[in-house]
Amino acid sequence: MKKQIKARSIPFSETRLRHASETAEDYVEAVMDLIEESGECRVLDLAGYFNVSHVTVSRIVKRLQDENLLRSSPYKPVELTAAGANLAKRVKERHKIVFACLIALGVDETNAEIDSEGIEHHVGPKTIAAMKRFIKR
Repeated sequence: MKKQIKARSIPFSETRLRHASETAEDYVEAVMDLIEESGECRVLDLAGYFNVSHVTVSRIVKRLQDENLLRSSPYKPVELTAAGANLAKRVKERHKIVFACLIALGVDETNAEIDSEGIEHHVGPKTIAAMKRFIKR
């Protein structure tokens, strides 16, 4: 008799969806950070920020333009659209919550920063809410 395998498609689907949006989230957050730090964001700034080639950044920026998250034109700074700015704010807030939660758990700042950068993309709204409650205690 063949063993019945329990379907786990829902959790895996959620994880895949979150994983697919990681690059967009990282880029809009980086654009926001760079604009806040230096007043503008250029493709070469993003290349340095992520330590990748300007060709890689140009391709991603083009894709994010098509998704209405960024605006860019040759020789001009990269800008956030309203949708991109909203996403960047949400990502930044999630990042802060995950970072604060890790610190509250006793993780040192260096590792909390490294780990929160990856974790922030994979936690859902209920987990973020629980982390917020945990931090407030």
